Amino acid sequence: MHTPLPAAGITGSPSPVLSLAPVVLPAPGRAVDLEVRVSAPLTGSDLPVILLSHGQGYSNHLSSLHGYAPLADHWAAHGFVVIQPTHLSSRTLRLDPETPGAPLFWRSRAEDMTRVLDRLDVLEAAVPQLLGRLDRSRVAVAGHSMGGHTASLLLGARLTDPHDGTEVNLAEPRIKAGVLLAAPGRGGDALSESAAKNYPFFLTTDFSRMATPALVVAGDRDDSAHLTVDGPRWHADPYHLSPGPKALLTLSGAEHGLGGVAGYDVAETTDESPERVAAVRRLAWAYLRSELYPGDPAWQAACDDLTAGPNPFGRVESK
Repeated sequence: MHTPLPAAGITGSPSPVLSLAPVVLPAPGRAVDLEVRVSAPLTGSDLPVILLSHGQGYSNHLSSLHGYAPLADHWAAHGFVVIQPTHLSSRTLRLDPETPGAPLFWRSRAEDMTRVLDRLDVLEAAVPQLLGRLDRSRVAVAGHSMGGHTASLLLGARLTDPHDGTEVNLAEPRIKAGVLLAAPGRGGDALSESAAKNYPFFLTTDFSRMATPALVVAGDRDDSAHLTVDGPRWHADPYHLSPGPKALLTLSGAEHGLGGVAGYDVAETTDESPERVAAVRRLAWAYLRSELYPGDPAWQAACDDLTAGPNPFGRVESK
């Protein structure tokens, strides 16, 4: 049994949360307009922002603005505005499989986040309860699985477009920190045969210029054999192959669901653990607090709590 991670380091009690969806952002040139969910504390001003990118699980609606409530609810209750787009890869959109960019829409996913930042005025007008409450200088990105790939591109990772051979740079300078949850690792000979064939954009993933501060979260039992021949260590590549400052949280016994971050009581979670989810969301929150507010002790406090019990959830290293 793991010792539950205490809530020490979180400032104040959870706030009631306002969550609105869908908020529609016009998106000329996109297959459909961009729909997002916005979750925010009812009170407070100068609120930092987390852009949260969904993965590509088996369920229809988790891979959309309807998913990842265990993360979004917690982060919003503790002071962040969380914005969750429905990417074009979501099964909820039922797009024609011949739509350019299908099936995973890797480029469009990252462009969705830049579009959100470009249209914060539109978003505030659509959600009057947010008007004037955002701190646009403190923006972070987080993503799980394929969403972690999206986040890595926004943080500075590069790849070569398999269709035209050009180097792709989608780094977003307005994003100051990130959290990569069970994100894909390096390409090349680390990929499974099927991944290399079906998702060739993974082949050239390059983390060497992913310079924005980030927390990489990896499960030590997340073998993701459909994507990689490297086993669980593959998901730590964004930490090991990128420049600092970075932190790596390796979760003991965690598989790809990291305990169930994609949704409450999700049957496809192979390692369901509410305690593990609580640890992940608290450590991610603490990391972003301390990165966006230099000198904030939340990250150090969370790391101390992680290792304080007799059976810690995992270990943290940094560079």
